[in-house]
Amino acid sequence: MHHILEPGTFLAEWLAQQRQPAWRAKAIRRWLFARRAASFADMTDLPKELRPQLEAELQIWTTSIAKHTTAEDGTEKLLLELHDGQRIECVLLREGERRTVCISSQVGCAMGCVFCASGIDGVVRNLTTGEILEQLLRLAQLLPATERISHIVVMGMGEPLANLDRLLPALATAQDPEGFGISQRRITVSTVGLPKGIDRLTDENPGYHLAVSLHAADDTLRTQLVPVNQSTGLAEVMESADRYWETSGRRLTFEYVLLGGVNDSQEHAASLVRLLGGRAALVNVIPYNAVAGLPWREPSQGSRERFLEVLREAGVNVQVRRRKGARIDAACGQLRRLAAQT
Repeated sequence: MHHILEPGTFLAEWLAQQRQPAWRAKAIRRWLFARRAASFADMTDLPKELRPQLEAELQIWTTSIAKHTTAEDGTEKLLLELHDGQRIECVLLREGERRTVCISSQVGCAMGCVFCASGIDGVVRNLTTGEILEQLLRLAQLLPATERISHIVVMGMGEPLANLDRLLPALATAQDPEGFGISQRRITVSTVGLPKGIDRLTDENPGYHLAVSLHAADDTLRTQLVPVNQSTGLAEVMESADRYWETSGRRLTFEYVLLGGVNDSQEHAASLVRLLGGRAALVNVIPYNAVAGLPWREPSQGSRERFLEVLREAGVNVQVRRRKGARIDAACGQLRRLAAQT
């Protein structure tokens, strides 16, 4: 069966074979993205005899929901089982009027960040374009009809820049008025900092908000925490990020996970100020979310406040990411691992 969320002309060709008008493909897409139909049977303005044919020969869903959890703050997380039995996670975050979704780009991750649950078992495979879009559809179906997804963050499992061939077509559909109609300015791509991938984005499609995960401001510590840094180095990461900023005009965000006793001292903060060198960037400080089986701990409130004070006194634009959904293991990779252990 053909997955209609994968890019290509298959749906149009199939409809032509059935002697259906070409505009039916648009009608089906509208049912999927705007009206959030869960099945072809729900597409009530399609010819009655066409719906069972579509059901028999094409498929909307290749995933099943293995687990659905909800936190008190309205955060919802889905553990999705893929056609090959692999599992990924995606999250819906509610904040004021915003309805932000956080989606995965790979099964697992090859970047090896030592504190992250997503990469503990390495990368299994890239997600397809259809599997990326399916996360958006699954999360959209959690919303009432009066609400819609407003923002997308590609910050779930996996390294997005290692799967651009499949991610970029999915994000193009997300922006399409006949898809989700989400402005490119409301889409964030989060990367550990792969210079070649950042340069490709700069060349091809520099309108996304780019978030670069630093976690340390010197190469020695960063390579310990983010092993892929060994093959690049911070200078190269920052240079490619600067090129993206110059081309896109979008302010850069740098992510920094605070690990208790590891990278949270005032000296570490001063080192980060020097690395940023007056760039008009936002630093997103994320207090570590403890993961069972990993040795890292959350920073103390005192060390966190002192770290932030050094940044603010130096004029760095900084915000602290509030932990949402902590009780449902919303940190990427946690739910997948917990489910595998039970």
